Amino acid sequence: MGTAVRAAGRQAGKQGGRQAISLHALGVICGLTAGVWLGAAEAPTKLVNIGMSPFAVSLCMVAGVFTARWTFPTLLKGTSYVFADLMEKKHLVVWALLAGALWAVANTLTVFAIRDVGLAVAFPMWNANSLIGLLWGRVLFRELQGAGRKTVIKVVFGGVAIVAAAVMLGFSTLHDGGVTTKHAVSGILAALGASLMWGTMYVPYRKAYISGMNPLSFVTAFTVGELAMVFALAAALGGGTHAVLAEVAQAKGVLFWLFLGGFVWVIGDLFQQFAAKYLGIGRGIPLSNTNQLWGLAWGALVFGELATADRAHRVLVIAGSAIMILGAYAISTAVAGARENSSTNDALARECDRYGLDYHRTLMAMAGEEFGGRNERRRWWDYAIVLAATAVFVWLGLKATVPPLTMDMRWVAALGVMLVVSLGLGGWSLWRRTRFS
Repeated sequence: MGTAVRAAGRQAGKQGGRQAISLHALGVICGLTAGVWLGAAEAPTKLVNIGMSPFAVSLCMVAGVFTARWTFPTLLKGTSYVFADLMEKKHLVVWALLAGALWAVANTLTVFAIRDVGLAVAFPMWNANSLIGLLWGRVLFRELQGAGRKTVIKVVFGGVAIVAAAVMLGFSTLHDGGVTTKHAVSGILAALGASLMWGTMYVPYRKAYISGMNPLSFVTAFTVGELAMVFALAAALGGGTHAVLAEVAQAKGVLFWLFLGGFVWVIGDLFQQFAAKYLGIGRGIPLSNTNQLWGLAWGALVFGELATADRAHRVLVIAGSAIMILGAYAISTAVAGARENSSTNDALARECDRYGLDYHRTLMAMAGEEFGGRNERRRWWDYAIVLAATAVFVWLGLKATVPPLTMDMRWVAALGVMLVVSLGLGGWSLWRRTRFS
């Protein structure tokens, strides 16, 4: 972000009487909040075990994602703001569509992986995406270039520690000799493929944010790409769109839960987007991948996945949790110095030269304060979008049935409170510092 970005950030934090909070601290809050919500979003994918095909599960989740990705930007900024931002940076629309397509492919692969080897094994494998993102961030956007040795060690150690901890936590829920399904190899390959897709998906993220695009605008175009891709996958590999839609129609009772999973995922993903903007993908993505810890909490406490665990498995839980927390702490304290900021600023200037962007305007946007401002007035169609999204969830909720899964509702309530608290803290921090810019 450069020295100029830090100066712009300090100036922005003082404007309007707002109490300044560093962009690094804001990114850390967003990354950790993303982990809480992304971990909770994986629970509904367990419904694949009731016989729905991976394509049907993925389509339902993406439909919920599509609904939420249009609703939140409309609520927070309004469509006039979003489309003005998109039209200002038309070249990034293609990148957003590409990122959405990569997400849809990865999400479909995760459902195959969960079906074939289980969530416990698949989750840590695809969470290796943070290391792929770290590599792309260094190669393409000069992240960590010019950073001191101590900072580099913190970031690399933190990223590796979080992945290693995810593997430990995943294996902590394996019993009776581990994975024995005949599709184990294909499940593992699917999880690794998802890791590669998601790790590469962060390239468009960083490209958009280093060019000053608002994450809320980016995800609006992003969701078009993911919905189109999941339909294409269903048509090509799932027996045709009609077959998948027929399967969805026969599963009315569980559609609400899959839509809800997509909705929860979007909240986590939005915080992940802001973390990538203010920390970079090398720091922001590993922090959001603490979702493995929260995913384990849902699996163990709500679904009883550790009810029959022996001492060795419980040791893995404790050790893995401690290592993940240590890795997150290392990254959280790896504040970029002047030389690293200068390298990031050079990358920003390069994007401005390549696409004819206004350097000062882009600089301010990266600091969370948009130069000149945009119209955020809500139109009648903004309210119509929100009402339509609400109506969809109400309609599905009225038809919903409790999934045939054993759940501890006390822990559902407790973890639900954690979701609300983290949303309040993360949302307040973003609004206070950047007004969701």
